[in-house]
Amino acid sequence: NPQVEKGTLLRYFLYLSVSHSAPPSCEELVRPLDQPDFRHLQGRWALVAGSLSHLPYLERFKERDSATVNFSSNTSDTNISYTRTIRLDNKCQGNSYNISLEGSSFTYDGTDRSNLSANFVYTSCHDCLLMRMNVESGKRQHFYLFSRRRALDQNEMEEFRAQVKCLNMPPPVVMDPTKELCPEKTTRVTERTERH
Repeated sequence: NPQVEKGTLLRYFLYLSVSHSAPPSCEELVRPLDQPDFRHLQGRWALVAGSLSHLPYLERFKERDSATVNFSSNTSDTNISYTRTIRLDNKCQGNSYNISLEGSSFTYDGTDRSNLSANFVYTSCHDCLLMRMNVESGKRQHFYLFSRRRALDQNEMEEFRAQVKCLNMPPPVVMDPTKELCPEKTTRVTERTERH
């Protein structure tokens, strides 16, 4: 019967459109990334956006012009160097840390794990890196979106905003992609946990 076939076909297409338009659950949006591939991780990443749960730190975060992180091999693909640079008031500041990768998580060598834990979070953006940090035993959260690009597509930013919302954090601060990044250079290696 052609009428029955049309009705079945219509229900099938309606099902497809509804199933594809449903937003992903928070559990899916903030799931930890599987063990990151060091080859993907290695190199320089520009900060695109971030959110911090502690409002005074978020206000200070808004003042920065730009920021980068750079991952390089230290002794293996799990013991690596992490360099962070920030441009603030047209001055560059930077610190390097030794970190150990453990699955999707990483720890700063020489720090108390109960005070600071960090992990990489899934993102559908192919050239992005999403880092979530719990500071002071989870009293504060920091959530950072980095990319090889300075600005992302609208759908990539919408995904990040949804992830921030799932974590009940303030709306993200988006960096100005026209602001200059700090030049790549060697910075001191430290084991203390400066606040991002």
